[in-house]
Amino acid sequence: MKVGTLASVAALFAVVARAGNVQAPYSDSDVDGGLSLQSVTSAESFTTFSHASFPKHSVRIKRTDGFCDMTGVRTYTGYIDIDTRHLFFYFFESRSNPAMDDVIMWINGSTTGLFVELGPCRWAEDGLEHNPFSWNHDMNLFFLDQPVGVGYSYADYGETVVTTEQAAIDVAAFISIFFETFGEFRGRKFHMSGESYAGRYLPIFASEVVDQNILAQAQGRTPINLQSLIIGNGFTDFLLKDLARIEMLCTNATGLPPALSISGCIEKRAKAPRCREWFTAHCIDTFDAISCEAATTFCEGVGAVPGFNIFDLTLGIAKYLNLPDVRARLGATNPGNFTTCSDAVDAAFNAPPQLDMLHSSRAYVEQLLERGVRVLLFAGTLDLSSSWLANLWNAHNMQWTGRTAFNGEKLRPWHFEGTVAGETKKAQGLTFASVYGAGHLVPVKKPAEALHLVRQFVRGEEL
Repeated sequence: MKVGTLASVAALFAVVARAGNVQAPYSDSDVDGGLSLQSVTSAESFTTFSHASFPKHSVRIKRTDGFCDMTGVRTYTGYIDIDTRHLFFYFFESRSNPAMDDVIMWINGSTTGLFVELGPCRWAEDGLEHNPFSWNHDMNLFFLDQPVGVGYSYADYGETVVTTEQAAIDVAAFISIFFETFGEFRGRKFHMSGESYAGRYLPIFASEVVDQNILAQAQGRTPINLQSLIIGNGFTDFLLKDLARIEMLCTNATGLPPALSISGCIEKRAKAPRCREWFTAHCIDTFDAISCEAATTFCEGVGAVPGFNIFDLTLGIAKYLNLPDVRARLGATNPGNFTTCSDAVDAAFNAPPQLDMLHSSRAYVEQLLERGVRVLLFAGTLDLSSSWLANLWNAHNMQWTGRTAFNGEKLRPWHFEGTVAGETKKAQGLTFASVYGAGHLVPVKKPAEALHLVRQFVRGEEL
């Protein structure tokens, strides 16, 4: 990415009035040479911001108070525009002390997390209802529809990014523009969180933020105060995912009796070494797209479970978010419908030669830990997709200076309201925690426990 030179503080901010948008006023609420988020007052039209360091990016934002969070907090929606690509976001101020509380961003593709898991509201059959366990209980909370092609995010001509590394540039630019523009958040503690495929992309997004901080310091800007990375049931390592699933099905690792027959388990375990050997040779040691695809197909067969399905909670949400009045209130300008998942995006990311899902992000996590960014890996014990066992194995395989200390720690129970809620271990910035009775989406089944787990981690307190 090309970065412009900042000639003066005034050049840091270019507030651009476009058709249908409003000029953002500089007033007594301006903070440290930037704007206050409170200066965005219009619920009818967008205010647009750009930044000299990111000449190809701009941010449109509008007030949407009362949407989803009915407790009186200020809420905002908008887009980050990158040439002809447009990423949609939601921002909810903390219900406690927005002027002082940390900022946390949740990313899991579209905004499933907002409406069924940890947002200020949850989807019910007749609409949205209050969520008392929202993560904006005492944190300012972001949601981002990414990459282009999911949620309300779109491209003018159908173009999209095709790798996680490409998507990281846009996400890091948005984060930088937001924190630089709205002075009250500059230097505020920041946490990046997500689940499932976030195990692949979140470490890369966070690494881009850390690397951009070097440029920010050189230009006299305040670096992003990235404190931690939080990943739930993360898809971080393709091979471990399938191998761990065998153990989940053939032992009591879920807390339940083995789910597969004895003959089924014997067959899968006999094939597991071939899966490991083939995948390692053609997807890790060397990367040959054709051979790697063949190895992947074999390994998926080894880990497959007939009739296995994670969930489908998204149909009602998509219908609601495609209602014309809801789209108008949020400022959704994408020409197509809201979509929670996109087959086209999945195909673009995972077609040869990208095969994005086959690349492990473990090395990025290792480097973030080495730079003092704390990491929480948590997982529901009933998930067979990205299981707690796969996440624990992934943590044990990390090559970093805290490896010996972390691997030497034993799992111990952690409690919530006097009851054992799971097991945990930690050392030198890395924390692992399982959540009993939860599946792939921990906050769906265990919303109170999930909030407690994350709050304790963010505060640096013991579970």
